[in-house]
Amino acid sequence: MTELLPLKAEDSPAGSTDSGKVSRGNATIYDIAKLAGVNPSTVSRALSKPGRVSVQTRKLVENAAAELNYQVNPFARALPTGKTYTIGLIVADIANPTFFGTIRGAETTAADHDYSVILAESAESPQKEKSAAQRMMASVDGLILASPRMDDDHIRELAAEKPIVVVNRDVEGIASVVPDVEKGLGEAVRHLAANGHRQVTFVAGPDAAWMSGQRWLGVQRACEWSRIDALRLASESPTTKGGRAAAREVVASGATAVIAYNDLVAIGLLQELQAAAYSIPDQISIVGFDDIFGADFTTPGLTTVRAPMESCGSEAASLLLRALKGAGLGTSSHYLDTELVIRGSTGKRAG
Repeated sequence: MTELLPLKAEDSPAGSTDSGKVSRGNATIYDIAKLAGVNPSTVSRALSKPGRVSVQTRKLVENAAAELNYQVNPFARALPTGKTYTIGLIVADIANPTFFGTIRGAETTAADHDYSVILAESAESPQKEKSAAQRMMASVDGLILASPRMDDDHIRELAAEKPIVVVNRDVEGIASVVPDVEKGLGEAVRHLAANGHRQVTFVAGPDAAWMSGQRWLGVQRACEWSRIDALRLASESPTTKGGRAAAREVVASGATAVIAYNDLVAIGLLQELQAAAYSIPDQISIVGFDDIFGADFTTPGLTTVRAPMESCGSEAASLLLRALKGAGLGTSSHYLDTELVIRGSTGKRAG
């Protein structure tokens, strides 16, 4: 609910017309008070501090407000408290389905606590990300950075101004929520090794992506444990286009099994190889990462490491909201398990 600004006695109720009828959607607390048969001050308490009125009175006020389609003015709400009841969320690429779950998780949790989410993207650019964050800081109570491309120092500078939670990255001194790649990648490498593959080729993400480095380390550790080789190849972008562009180098490397930085790269690679008459998985097995919407739409369906991005978004929003309510944010990292989802894009090594 909300704190309401007191009006002067001489101020006229803005929602009332000359005939005394109330225009729906333009109601004021005076209109609600008249309909509910209570004082305007009682309406203010019922809507902003419901614990200070009886359940019966609160119900009367809420019913009257609903009947008049009363809308809270967020700007008026912010004036007496300094709070906007909004949180900012910046994602690296709004067109990447990887972030759909993060957005939904954060939005659902924020709405449950009567907060709104303002969304922006960085288009994979550290400079654009920093600019977007600075624009947001004046109008939000806190900020969630999903897969940020800024360096650690810039993130810490922002956190000195307002509470910040990072998703999909670990920044020293900043609260974060991170999918733990070890479990899912371990399962993926063991699955490939069990199918006779003696080397795993990792098609990497952007150099600025902290998570790309973590996934490569996870692949290396898992390959060492399974006693098979690991090879890293670069890609030009974390998109289907980047995956297509990497196909020639993948073939030239002699790869029989590939783990891509994300599902988009994996899907682009799969499509390009099929267009060149390579059989998937008979000649090359492909594993993605994230399990985005549409990962099972390919033919064959994409084997992938599922990351709980909706849970990450929800947990990040919960941490931020607790901090905004005075509980303290802390600087710890919260890790959530990943898991392998086996579909048709992986199989036994040919020969």
